[in-house]
Amino acid sequence: MNIMQIMKQAQNVQAKLKASQEELAKMELVGEAGGGAVKVTNDGQGKFKSIKLDASALNISADVAEELEDLISVAMKQAGDKASKEMESKMKAATGGLNIPGLNF
Repeated sequence: MNIMQIMKQAQNVQAKLKASQEELAKMELVGEAGGGAVKVTNDGQGKFKSIKLDASALNISADVAEELEDLISVAMKQAGDKASKEMESKMKAATGGLNIPGLNF
């Protein structure tokens, strides 16, 4: 295999990785607890999207459920942002700042 074939294969792999990442980002995966009293939605990359609380199942008012959803959403997004920054920092340190195709950081 010559260098041109290797480069072509690398470009194909990079394109497939990008397409897969885009597809995963568009997915909505829901986890439930308490017989559906709590529902959490993530994308296919594991990033938090939303939380829904069933007020009647949790024996709380709709206003309290909405406020809790907002508070939990903010905390989950902050934690996700912190995790992403840590991963980015660790990956940059590991690669010496080298940009490796397919690794988004």
